[in-house]
Amino acid sequence: MTIQKFEDIIAWQKAQDLALFIYEAFKEIKDYSFRDQICRAVVSISNNIAEGFDRNSDADFARFLYFAISSASEVKSMLYLAARLNYISPNNREQLLKYTSEVSMIIRGLIKSIK
Repeated sequence: MTIQKFEDIIAWQKAQDLALFIYEAFKEIKDYSFRDQICRAVVSISNNIAEGFDRNSDADFARFLYFAISSASEVKSMLYLAARLNYISPNNREQLLKYTSEVSMIIRGLIKSIK
C-alpha cells in the first residue's frame, strides 16, 4: 500500500502527538525563550516529515526525514536541560525522552523503507 498523503504516515502522527505532550509539559514555564525553542523544535519534526513527503523524490524525502530526526535530537537535548533546570520532573523527562526516541526510531524505519 502506497501512502497517499502525509497525514497517513505513522511517524507524522506520532510527531504531532509528541508536540502536544511537549506543549502541555512546558505551558507554565516562564522561561519563554526556552519554551519557545523546545516548541519550535518539536513542531519541526512533523513539519519536516510533511514537507519532505511532498518533494519530488525519495532522496529529498529522506533528506527531510533526517532533518526531522535532528529536530528530535534537539528536543531530547532540551529535555535533559529542562530536568536539570527543574522545569520538568525526572519522571516526566523520562516519559518524554522515551516517546521522542520512539518517534526517531519510526522515522529511521521510514528512511530505510524508502531507500
